Amino acid sequence: MLNFLPGRVKGTLTVILFSLNTVFWVSLLLLVSAFRIIIPLKFWYRLTSKISIFIANSWITGNNLTLALFQKIDWDIEFTGDMKMNDWYLVLSNHQTWVDIVVLQKVLMYKIPFLKFFLKKELIWVPVLGPAWWSLEFPFMKRYSKEFLAKNPHLKGKDIESTKKACEKYKTMPISIMNFMEGTRFTEAKHNKQQSPYKNLLKPKAGGISLVMNSMGDLLQKIADVTIYYPEGPKTFWEFLCGKTTKIVVKVNIIPITDEFTKKFQLWLNEFWAKKDKYLTELKK
Repeated sequence: MLNFLPGRVKGTLTVILFSLNTVFWVSLLLLVSAFRIIIPLKFWYRLTSKISIFIANSWITGNNLTLALFQKIDWDIEFTGDMKMNDWYLVLSNHQTWVDIVVLQKVLMYKIPFLKFFLKKELIWVPVLGPAWWSLEFPFMKRYSKEFLAKNPHLKGKDIESTKKACEKYKTMPISIMNFMEGTRFTEAKHNKQQSPYKNLLKPKAGGISLVMNSMGDLLQKIADVTIYYPEGPKTFWEFLCGKTTKIVVKVNIIPITDEFTKKFQLWLNEFWAKKDKYLTELKK
């Protein structure tokens, strides 16, 4: 509707509406979380958890409506496989820009359970968003480096133990755990530094998925394989808000998790990533 406005005007107005929308819904989230703590009963916990997810979806919907008001994007979305709201999912995607998170939330919303990300423990201190992630019970994890564990061997396995504890609550309500397999955003500089064997992707990091599988392997039923492609090239979040992205291609493929997956994980991972790289090459052609 207002996509005719100058880019910087659209970006500024979007940021203002995003901020107002975020403050409003996060305030409600924190209020619900306070009641959850005050009344520590199981039925009350389930009820407040559902209310929190409703609030979070309303927050995302508000942001999506704001984008629709200022942006004119041609969405090319393809789904393959059976998607249900009552299954547990591991969502795997390539990563090029922070816009990917907005894309994932829009495309997967109400098709699979609410997306949750494994976050570094330090992120809980991010203003507004940190308390929101805490309220939504995103799993905060503390990862130890190899060097640190070499000096403190007694802490080996503590990250998995703490993550498993954080994931215990997910047994009562289906969720989708999101993981960017590259561990960071793709850039040509990172690609060259890694000497990645893939044309369009960085090397996949198995550690993140292994942590998820060790923590929630008995719960997860399906993988949502998501490939995101920007025909005009990935933009920064500010460029995106200013209307520099006019087309987004997304392919979602649902893969059942079988015993074979866990037994031959590394082989599966290599084949999976090579297939995604080939698909991105085809899209570029």
